Amino acid sequence: MPIDPLMSEHRLIERMLKLLAEELKTVQQLKRVNLSLLETAADFFRTYADRCHHGKEEFILFRRLEKKDLSPEHQKIMEELAEDHVKIREWVDSLLSVKTRYAKGEKGAIHEIQQLLQEITDFAPKHMGKEEKHFLAPVMEYFSQEEKDALLQEEFDFDRALIHEKYKVIIDKLEPAQPKTLPISKMTKSGRAS
Repeated sequence: MPIDPLMSEHRLIERMLKLLAEELKTVQQLKRVNLSLLETAADFFRTYADRCHHGKEEFILFRRLEKKDLSPEHQKIMEELAEDHVKIREWVDSLLSVKTRYAKGEKGAIHEIQQLLQEITDFAPKHMGKEEKHFLAPVMEYFSQEEKDALLQEEFDFDRALIHEKYKVIIDKLEPAQPKTLPISKMTKSGRAS
């Protein structure tokens, strides 16, 4: 089923949320932040939870559902889920911003980190529960078996391209701004640079 990869991804997201919930307790008790964990969590949420997971939901499942005659309930839930994704993106962006301010010694930043961790760890499980209990399985009824097979294939193709996309962007950012190939005048007859 096309929802199987999405449900599987929820399980990994739950594991990260558990780590963040533990970090929240540490921040509250010890008044210190594990900056490395926050950096890793932000990357995880941006790449895995948002680009990979939400990407499949929004760009594949939701896009195909928009062509179906959805019940008002399913239409409303789909719109809510898309809004939830925006909210989670904003919290993760804010977490990265406040993490930087905390690292520079800003005193009030730790309280913002606590608030953001609380919001993320409270909200994301409810969001995933709404998807699983009220949306993902029920909306599969709108699709024929052939359409479900095509959805699943599109999800696999999406995942396969994602890792290449991520690391191409990283390398593009790291490379200095210069031509990607040598000008012809710098090439010898053998095709090697002189």
